[in-house]
Amino acid sequence: MVSPSTLLIFSVASLALVLVPGPNHIYIITRAVSQGRAAGVASAFGVEVGTLVHIAAAAAGLSYVIAQSATLFNVIKWAGVAYLVYLGVRALTSRQELAAGETAPQPLRAIFLEGMVVNLLNPKVILFFLAFLPQFVEPEAGAVPLQIAVLGTTLLVLGLLSDLIYAMAAGALGNRLRIRSALLGHFSGVVYLVLGVATALSGRSV
Repeated sequence: MVSPSTLLIFSVASLALVLVPGPNHIYIITRAVSQGRAAGVASAFGVEVGTLVHIAAAAAGLSYVIAQSATLFNVIKWAGVAYLVYLGVRALTSRQELAAGETAPQPLRAIFLEGMVVNLLNPKVILFFLAFLPQFVEPEAGAVPLQIAVLGTTLLVLGLLSDLIYAMAAGALGNRLRIRSALLGHFSGVVYLVLGVATALSGRSV
């Protein structure tokens, strides 16, 4: 098992990482501002369920195989780019239809699944698990997959807390300002497209 001292150091390092705003936070904020706190919370849980899948893959060694295969890596990368661009185009093209009223609510289940897919199709998350978690694995301490699972779960819990803070804050801001749907559609579309471009331009380094 992971030693208490190693787990403490890992937790502090992970906390610093998850508090820094990143693509997942931008996605969650966009959802929370456009549809309220419930949507932000749903997207946050969706993102972290995606993280749970990454943890399982890392523990099973699949992330290493994907990262070592240029073909598999590129398939995941461009699938993620395509999905983000799709979200951006959908948001931009639907904003005119909603301009006369408030944003049409999207089912929370759909938002949850969307957040999960966005995270699952992010190739940098795979590389993150390969570059970050192994630094805290101690082969002499026992089963490596179990250590990865413990460390990954710790990161997931801290990440979820961070996501929920962003979701609640953004939801409150959105409700107070009563932002119109046309502006929200434009903002959301631009955010998704920027994330898609950033993913497309990203290399294989973390």
